[in-house]
Amino acid sequence: MTRLFLIPLILCLFWALFLKANKLTLKQGRRGFIYIIGIGEGMILILITLMWLTA
Repeated sequence: MTRLFLIPLILCLFWALFLKANKLTLKQGRRGFIYIIGIGEGMILILITLMWLTA
């Protein structure tokens, strides 16, 4: 459960590597970071809720 915070961090790392590989700036990929963080936090909330309900 404590590793759930790694989901958005790892996805952001992959997004940054993708941007660098395609020669784009971090500023150009800012919207992607926002989506990744939002979706990652949503996934974390859902997983925590499911773990809480089934415990």
